[in-house]
Amino acid sequence: MPKTDLFNSTNQENVIVVDINDVIADVNQPRKMFDKNALTELASSIKEHGVIQPILVTKLGNKYQIVAGERRYRASRLAGLLSVPVIVKDFSTKERKEVALIENLQRQDLNPIEEAYAYKSILEEFGITQEELAKRVGKSRPVITNSLRLLTLNPAVIDMVASGRLSAGHARCLASIKQMSVQESYAKACCDKQMSVRSLEVMVYNYLNPTKKQKRVKEILSTELKDLVNDMQRVFGTKVKVIGNNNKGRICIDYFTQDDLSRIFDIVNAMKKGKNR
Repeated sequence: MPKTDLFNSTNQENVIVVDINDVIADVNQPRKMFDKNALTELASSIKEHGVIQPILVTKLGNKYQIVAGERRYRASRLAGLLSVPVIVKDFSTKERKEVALIENLQRQDLNPIEEAYAYKSILEEFGITQEELAKRVGKSRPVITNSLRLLTLNPAVIDMVASGRLSAGHARCLASIKQMSVQESYAKACCDKQMSVRSLEVMVYNYLNPTKKQKRVKEILSTELKDLVNDMQRVFGTKVKVIGNNNKGRICIDYFTQDDLSRIFDIVNAMKKGKNR
């Protein structure tokens, strides 16, 4: 069904007023986070002017399930309204998801992670291609692909993006790094140092492309020494590298934030206490 058909329901004759307690939210709607201050401001406006734009709903038994407009619904409850204006339409499950996604995208209400999960849900549930989804929501296919890449990140990094601490641009840079602990360390460094996307790109490039000299050194390291470095990386949760060869050299432990340094300090202290027992 074309997008215009889904939204073309704003004629006044389609609007009815219903008990606010008969309106229910859709637990599967893409938007999960609602700013409390923004809701309070909207509630104040609704107290003074009422709900100017009706809530789009579909009939579900003796209730009305929200398809688009949950923010207005929440603010109306906060304002103490007993009833709200709604537009009732019949939607299939697919259409409900699509309308909710498009409405939030058009209003820029979704954070990057909510948007990515919404795309993933539609792709998996309805078996359409990224190309088809891109056409439905008015985006390019690379935009959909890059959005979905965010969901491959370390869960801690995903939380940083969802909360607004880390931008989607920064997060996409980190998706090239496979080691989850390094992703998290770099993400924290970006937040703490307010690093630009370009600076992070350089940092990630250097991590993924060590110098030729470093590559030659790695090639002659024994299996035992390589295993030691891998074990240290897992224990300390950060990048560890060897400078030298099997006979002599240095083992370097990187830290990118104060949290990294504190974690390394705590691990070494725990090892010392264990040895003294």
